Amino acid sequence: MKSKVVLITGGSSGIGKSIALYLKAKSFVVYGTTRNLKNYNDFLGFELLEMDVTKPETVASAVQYIVEKEGRLDVLVNNAGIGITGAIEETPHEEIIKVFETNFNGPIHTSKAVLPIMRKQGSGLIINITSIAGYMGLPFRGIYSATKGALDLVTETMRMEIKRFGINVVSIAPGDFATNIASGRYHAEVLEDSPYKSAYKNTLDLINEGVNDGEDPILVAKTVLKVINSKQPKTHYRVGTFMQKFSIRLKNMLPDKLFEKLLLNHYKL
Repeated sequence: MKSKVVLITGGSSGIGKSIALYLKAKSFVVYGTTRNLKNYNDFLGFELLEMDVTKPETVASAVQYIVEKEGRLDVLVNNAGIGITGAIEETPHEEIIKVFETNFNGPIHTSKAVLPIMRKQGSGLIINITSIAGYMGLPFRGIYSATKGALDLVTETMRMEIKRFGINVVSIAPGDFATNIASGRYHAEVLEDSPYKSAYKNTLDLINEGVNDGEDPILVAKTVLKVINSKQPKTHYRVGTFMQKFSIRLKNMLPDKLFEKLLLNHYKL
């Protein structure tokens, strides 16, 4: 049986690269993507394609290249994403739109590009990398949470719409993992005269501490393999520490005000 062909967006670093290298070691045919291929002239491990998920024409070109070369496309991992922090009031709206373009519209563009191919094959799998942050509104991370929460709902919808074509759609929600996401994250400026200054700065310190001390991204890669090998994959998977995953259950169990109080205490607000 031929090895499955996998496309991973945002595959040049972080979680995406870990997934790609892990699957490549398991004998999958792996393609990753990056917005600027010229920055990776010496890249090794798997083939990297230039593609911007916010530009459908580049998505179509990359998918066409893979299908022409391999004759099929079995798995799409929608991993490309960017972070954003800031008080809602002080976050420039153009930055809000930019994050939604990448984190929400991007996976829709790539899914639209691969669905006709998978439908023709009569099989396929789309994995949306969301976030545990997408299950709750977190202070100074509300926009990021919103993009990932919206993608989770789209995952549920697409799953029902295309199940009859033999295509599965699932989401994998990571918690805090040791990646370089902080370097590419947009931070609304901590303004000296801002009423949010102290609370925002404390929250930023907590967020960065969580990333620096995060789990090994290989755990996400192993979950991706588990989903690929599953005959009947679940709709949602969560990967992270016990408390990160348990926080979702707490939110569903506790009264809203009590859960809000826990978050306020955690972020010292």
